[in-house]
Amino acid sequence: MYAQSVPFLIKNLEATIKFMKKAEAAIEAHKMDKSVVLNLRIFPDMLPLLRQITLVSDFAKGAGARLGGVAIPSFADEEKTFEELYARLSKTVEFLKSIDPKGFEGAESRHVTLKQGGKDVSMSGQDYFSGYALPNLFFHMTTAYNILRGIGVELGKADFMGR
Repeated sequence: MYAQSVPFLIKNLEATIKFMKKAEAAIEAHKMDKSVVLNLRIFPDMLPLLRQITLVSDFAKGAGARLGGVAIPSFADEEKTFEELYARLSKTVEFLKSIDPKGFEGAESRHVTLKQGGKDVSMSGQDYFSGYALPNLFFHMTTAYNILRGIGVELGKADFMGR
């Protein structure tokens, strides 16, 4: 599970940092207000760009911690700038790198329990990673990417994939 999860999570966090930095440069070049951009959303009932990025971090660190058998670090959710978002994503990468691969032994069958809709839901580590953590990570990563594309930032599939 370590080989399937941690390097993959790190790669996607680093891809997010790269496309956010490219977007920030475009936003500056077009003299857009960064705070306005960070608060954009696709639809009124969706979370803004800023929160999409913090959730990318949350799902990555949650997956690493749960599968690695360690406590999930708590981050304050106080980011308001691009720089603070990069710091959070980088801190998440450093956390993932710090997890001992030995903690992942048996993680595929370890039970993971989450609160969903006010109820405890339990699943195997493999089901948690492939059916919950990854889809949520990609949902928030994709939503952030789409918010930026929606305002004209020139990003492509290669940017999303961290190339």
